[in-house]
Amino acid sequence: MRLSDLGRMLPFAAAAVAFDCSPAAFQAILPTNASVAFAYPVATNATFQVPSGDVAYPVSPAKLPQLCAVHIQVASSRSSHFGFGLYLPQSWNERFLAVGNGGFAGGINWLDMAAGAHYGFATISTDTGHNSTSGDITWALDEPERVIDWGYRAMHGSVELAKQVVEQYYDCKPKYNYYSGCSTGGRQGIRDIQLYPDDFDGVLAGAPAWWTSHLQTWTVKIGLYNLPVDAPHHIPVSLFSVVGAEVLKQCDGQDGLVDTIISDPRGCDFFPEALLCGPNITNQTAAKCLMAAQIGTLYQIYNDYVDWNQTLIFPHLELGSEAQWPFLLAASAPSSYGVQYVQDMVLNDSSWNFWDFNYTIVELADKIQPGNATAYDYDLSPFHKRGGKLLQYHGLSDALISTGSSVYFYKEVLKTLVPKGIELDSWYRFFLVPGMQHCAGTPSDVNAPWYFAGANQAGDLGVEPGSVYSVPGFMDAKHDALLALMAWVEHDTAPDQIVATKWHNDTLTDSVLRQRPLCPYPKQAKYSGHGDPNVAENWSCRDIYSMTMQHQ
Repeated sequence: MRLSDLGRMLPFAAAAVAFDCSPAAFQAILPTNASVAFAYPVATNATFQVPSGDVAYPVSPAKLPQLCAVHIQVASSRSSHFGFGLYLPQSWNERFLAVGNGGFAGGINWLDMAAGAHYGFATISTDTGHNSTSGDITWALDEPERVIDWGYRAMHGSVELAKQVVEQYYDCKPKYNYYSGCSTGGRQGIRDIQLYPDDFDGVLAGAPAWWTSHLQTWTVKIGLYNLPVDAPHHIPVSLFSVVGAEVLKQCDGQDGLVDTIISDPRGCDFFPEALLCGPNITNQTAAKCLMAAQIGTLYQIYNDYVDWNQTLIFPHLELGSEAQWPFLLAASAPSSYGVQYVQDMVLNDSSWNFWDFNYTIVELADKIQPGNATAYDYDLSPFHKRGGKLLQYHGLSDALISTGSSVYFYKEVLKTLVPKGIELDSWYRFFLVPGMQHCAGTPSDVNAPWYFAGANQAGDLGVEPGSVYSVPGFMDAKHDALLALMAWVEHDTAPDQIVATKWHNDTLTDSVLRQRPLCPYPKQAKYSGHGDPNVAENWSCRDIYSMTMQHQ
């Protein structure tokens, strides 16, 4: 299904706008607990200027279609409120799209909204009830209502009211409702359909930070593996690339093709001792090898965090994720994503010292579940029953949220629903993306195909942020995950594969370097052995586990 086909299918509602794009017009249709911060028209090819106070998403999207830009504020309790932004395109495709956030960010994601508006969606984003950058969680200290907004309430409340506004503005209900988000955005989408299965017809969820109480505490734990910085077991940042090069050397060919991409990290029998330093170490050789204690740290990083009574806390980082290790392992303290989560959401004690971390912190986080944010209700049968479709994906080179957490979630849903007679393949598919890092991108020495119009991805393309959408040159359901989701929801055409693209220059999208199919888990893409391996047609999806997803 190409975008041009969508245009022929849908009668654009340019003449159906019921009222002017003005604050007074929108205020007249809002409930008493909501108010309009601004509303004004944006001309074709103009730039929307993001308000200067939006610290989380400061990039102003350019070359927009003609639309109405709206910002609405809503009181969610006596001590909290949330806001959401709306792009209402003049040429509306009669569909609704909500986009997600990242980390603990408080702000409206205008850049991701721009991609949605280009398709023709009435597009919204919530600020999650506060204003902060992704790694700043200090706003949550002793603020339980604001944490609830961040956890789930701001998303659902924004979606619910935004749908009403869209209906009033166009004098027509959206025919279909979609969601697209990655990281925290992936969690938001999955948590929403667990609590409110009627909100969306289709959800595109990337690298979901779904296991909040375990993900953030694991973030502390993995940071402690490489601390203190003056300890013999500490691996300095300068050696991360050395480790990554050795992983690539050993694991690249184990998937059957030497191509700089590790397609099956868990199928690689990695031997880290190959990195051991020999005797008579010099400064030159020390920069290319690891001491025995440092090899021990590698084993901790590449193995699951398991604690009391063999309890899995969080899966390990994958082989091939080393380029993103500085995010979690480079500083003199664990990431603020973990430390501040414990301080400001779990303990409400900003003086807590990360050196005091132990399993009791995980237990407490599990008990409290700040903001009811963790998406751990594996019974998705209500969403399935009402006809919803879930398309999930995760990069295999992601070091911010370990890929195994998505595999774990998929398997838990499988174990929950198959005994109830609900198979997954007809409504829930999960795709692993070899060589892709967190939500987008690929290491420069890997150059894996990573772009398929997933959440947050379009903003990484183009000279002018916000000007690109879908997959340039390949605007169809075969290459575009959002169009694939639409084809699944609206025409029951399930995605048997999605082709990912890597250009020589991702900014210019000048010419294609590689394309490769992504396969529904547990299948993997395998090279045919004939033709150019950079051409998607020379690959096929195969079930490497010799199992079938058809259950009696």
